[in-house]
Amino acid sequence: MESATLNRIISRLLETGSKSGKQAPLSETEITQLCMVSRNIFLRQPNLLEIEAPVYICGDIHGQYTDLLRLLEYGGLPPHSNYLFLGDYVDRGKQSLETMCLLLAYKIKYPENFFLLRGNHECASVNRIYGFYDECKRRFNVKLWKIFTDCFNCLPMSALIDERILCMHGGLSPHLDKLDQIRNLKRPTDVPDNGLVCDLLWSDPSQETRGWGPNERGVSYTFGVDRVTEFLRKHDLDLICRAHQVVEDGYEFFANRKLVTLFSAPNYCGEFDNAGAMMHVDENLMCSFQILKPADKKARFGFGSMSLGR
Repeated sequence: MESATLNRIISRLLETGSKSGKQAPLSETEITQLCMVSRNIFLRQPNLLEIEAPVYICGDIHGQYTDLLRLLEYGGLPPHSNYLFLGDYVDRGKQSLETMCLLLAYKIKYPENFFLLRGNHECASVNRIYGFYDECKRRFNVKLWKIFTDCFNCLPMSALIDERILCMHGGLSPHLDKLDQIRNLKRPTDVPDNGLVCDLLWSDPSQETRGWGPNERGVSYTFGVDRVTEFLRKHDLDLICRAHQVVEDGYEFFANRKLVTLFSAPNYCGEFDNAGAMMHVDENLMCSFQILKPADKKARFGFGSMSLGR
């Protein structure tokens, strides 16, 4: 993809974002190109990404394009800062297409600075129902949705930051014994109804669970504090960082700060009064949180930090 074309797409997307709710003037050909080129980059890079700090980590975005731009503005546009997104880019919000196109464009432009993991909504059977299919069909056609599906089926599932922080969209799995199992997962793949891929994208921590328990979502498992503690000890890790659940302050700890949930879509769906958060990991593995209040409330502010340094 020619860099001049890519730069034009990015500047159009950024310009659109300054006018809340306005649709970006992108052609079907341009969007198809973004999907095809990024798909090849995803397949070239490992399924368990190995990323060096410093990095900003973001949770669910769900088509809240204006909020995505607020996050990037706060952290600094790439390549000024490195980013890792934990999935769930589409569905529910009004601008899944703009959200996805900007993320893919940055992935193509800065493949070693900008990283995207797969969420449970980057799956045809889910986003067929929760909004992305309808948005593609309304604004373009079903063929474009299928092209996105081919791209989503190639997204990596997990990332390791400085060999200390393991990141994924959902959580742990009873099928996960060695990290090499993630590295060896074959792509492209759909998300199966059970097994390791399913759990990485769907499982949830639960205070009520000891070991593994049923998940009220009807998919995958819940896992207890004991599973987190044991997993970190066994693999010599400091922290699990995941998304997948709305949390009131945008971030929430579990298992004595051994796991953190990030959710980056403030005022989610217009129905929740939650903040959104992004976590910054510096060179010393000190983690700090940047909070996005819902846009119609207060401006963003930084809050809290913790050290993982040894």
